[in-house]
Amino acid sequence: MRSLLFVPGDSERKLEKGFGAGADVVIVDLEDSVAPRNKERAREIAARFILERRGQTNSALYVRVNDLSTGMTDDDLAKLVPARPDGIMVPKSNSGQHVQQLAAKLRVREAENGLPDGSIKILPIITETPAGVLAAATYAGTSARLAGLTWGAEDLSAAIGARSARDEHGRYTDLFRHARLTTILAAGAAEVAAIDTVFPGFRDMAALAAECAEAERDGFTGKMAIHPDQVSVINAAFTPSAEGVRQSAAIVAAFEAAGNPGVVGIDGKMFDRPHLRLAERLLARAKAAGISA
Repeated sequence: MRSLLFVPGDSERKLEKGFGAGADVVIVDLEDSVAPRNKERAREIAARFILERRGQTNSALYVRVNDLSTGMTDDDLAKLVPARPDGIMVPKSNSGQHVQQLAAKLRVREAENGLPDGSIKILPIITETPAGVLAAATYAGTSARLAGLTWGAEDLSAAIGARSARDEHGRYTDLFRHARLTTILAAGAAEVAAIDTVFPGFRDMAALAAECAEAERDGFTGKMAIHPDQVSVINAAFTPSAEGVRQSAAIVAAFEAAGNPGVVGIDGKMFDRPHLRLAERLLARAKAAGISA
């Protein structure tokens, strides 16, 4: 997952545009972008659109449901699971226990709708509450459905009373850098993808590209988007370069040829097993993006 595009679930026009944006994942949103009075209408529009149009997009289709504390999650699942989404995004996830609760609900809904057990994945947003940030280490081993971990800043700002998540230079303040880095570490511990949060300035592509480059450098493998125009920038940033793929393939081949030792030499430079692991991860990302070594 390189690009994950949010699309309001109550707008057929925006759903149409989002389905054709080229994102790896389209996240049909029933939460923040839908007013309380429009929740039921959004469920109906989203379910019908996914059922009727899923064959017209190469994107995986996820649904962001309302969080478990609202009492609306079951209604969301009742309407959307019959549409066979590829995954559910759960906002304001406070711990791995929330993933387990959602997994149990999905298992029942899958059985009711004749879907294979475990077919619907889960992607939690883990930093939207103080409790969520502090419980980031609890996701490892929670469920085979866990597709990745991602984070958010705006809801956390509201929860703790921070006036802004960024300083006067547009950089995250220490608190939000902590939430961001916690997500990378938690994803690494759980051995799932780390997905960076949205960049709100959807017309500032240069700043978006810079933030993507920093995220990719630090270990994120994808980023969420709030506008279709952001998708191409995100895809470019998180698609391994031809040179990176070539070098990674050379490292893997050298270890295989040498009988998988602790260290190999390539063109006068030494590579150890952490380099091998990095090379294997990059090649896996390249394969997912349709790039052959």
